[in-house]
Amino acid sequence: MTHTRDCVNIRVEVIIMATNLQIDDKLISKAVNLGHHRTKKAAVTQALINYILHLEQENILSLFGSIKYDEDYDYKKQRSRV
Repeated sequence: MTHTRDCVNIRVEVIIMATNLQIDDKLISKAVNLGHHRTKKAAVTQALINYILHLEQENILSLFGSIKYDEDYDYKKQRSRV
């Protein structure tokens, strides 16, 4: 008996750049407290991740109704076991 495994290589590139931002102290404090973050940097990083995810979701939603499909396609036919 022979077993094979498929391997997936994932490459993650992290770029760190120093950035100085003027952020409202009340906003950042509220974000740190609500998110239970240890640092302001952690709160800002999480906020950016959430913002990016939100924008990506909006882009996906904009595709609804714009993708053409075959109205005669029978997805149940693919599921049938012959």
